[in-house]
Amino acid sequence: MHTTTTAPLDNDGRDASTPPTLPFVHMWTDVDGTSRLDESTLRGFGLQSVGGGADPQWMRPFPGEVSAVLFAALPVGWVGQWHPSPHPQWVIPLRGRWFLETQDGSRVEMGPGDVHFGQDTDTAAIDGKTGHLSGTVGDEPCLQVLIQFAASPAAPTPHPFG
Repeated sequence: MHTTTTAPLDNDGRDASTPPTLPFVHMWTDVDGTSRLDESTLRGFGLQSVGGGADPQWMRPFPGEVSAVLFAALPVGWVGQWHPSPHPQWVIPLRGRWFLETQDGSRVEMGPGDVHFGQDTDTAAIDGKTGHLSGTVGDEPCLQVLIQFAASPAAPTPHPFG
C-alpha cells in the first residue's frame, strides 16, 4: 500500500455518459481475522438534483442506517493504540493529516480530500495487536468527520462497493 493516498480522479465529471468514481482507502478484516488496507473505488454515481432547483450533479446514494455523524479533533501527537473500528464508518479528514496501520503491516497517511471506510470491527488478536493503530501526522491537529453505521452496509472484501 502506498504511504500516502494520491489516487487521481478518473474524469472531470462533464461527460454525462461517463459517471465519475471516488477513490477511497478501505480498512477491513479478512477471513483469518487480520486487518488489511486496500485502495478501492466507489462507483454508481448518477446525475440528479439535490433539490431546491439546483442543476443536476453527480450523486451516489448510500445504503445502510447511519447511527451517528461525529466531528473529531485529534490533537498533535495523538496515537489511538491498537483497536478495532467501533462501527463501520466513513472517516474524512477535513484538515491536518493522520495515519492508519493494520495488522498485515500496511500503513497509509491521509489528509484533506482523502476518504476512508473503516470496517475492521471483528479482528483477531495477532501478536497482541487487535484492529489497527492510528494517529496524527505533522504539527497540526487532524480534524475529521465520521459517519458511523448501525451495521455494515457491505461485505468485508477488498472492494466492498463494486
